[in-house]
Amino acid sequence: MLLVLATVGLVWFLVNSTSRALNTVNTVLDPLQRTNNELSTQVAGLLHPTPTVIPDPVTIIDKVRAVAQLQTIHYTVEKVITAEVNQGVLGPLFGDRLLFVAHGYVIAGVDLGKITAEDMWLEGGMLHVRLPQAEILVCTLDEQKSYVYDRQTGALTHGDPNLETAARQVAVEEICKAALEDGILDQAQINANLFLERFFQNLGYQAVIFEEPKP
Repeated sequence: MLLVLATVGLVWFLVNSTSRALNTVNTVLDPLQRTNNELSTQVAGLLHPTPTVIPDPVTIIDKVRAVAQLQTIHYTVEKVITAEVNQGVLGPLFGDRLLFVAHGYVIAGVDLGKITAEDMWLEGGMLHVRLPQAEILVCTLDEQKSYVYDRQTGALTHGDPNLETAARQVAVEEICKAALEDGILDQAQINANLFLERFFQNLGYQAVIFEEPKP
């Protein structure tokens, strides 16, 4: 009986030891196997690379033109305009004066419809792009927010019917002028470059160089 138990114990010990040894071997071999698989994958990638298709610049001109006017910045401007006529000695009788509160907005960007095939080319693996200069695309009043704040007419006049129209025209000019003085065109050009850089990178061009804008 003791011999049987000892034999059984010996068999269990051998099986258990063998199992542990196999586990140890597997533990050691698993990282090696994974490394070997990774190397095999890399080698296969080198021997049979997946082709990267980069379109010729000429073929994407139409895509760029399709964007047409690329609006890249929006300004909101408020101006108070004073318009008046006949404000001399007889002003209290025939004069007309108004205060116009003008709310307007200015949109600037780049007209991509002006790009030609000569404005995009590949050189040294880099895409070179020459954009048109940024320009004011929209400059107008917000009619819902613009209004005549005050108007004073002489005792002997009903007022100049064209005075408010003149005030509105001056307001638009002043709003555009304020946006230009604040550098709206420079920022519009920068924003256009950033937008199109991402656009071209999505098409496969990793290096994009923007040349001086053409006039």
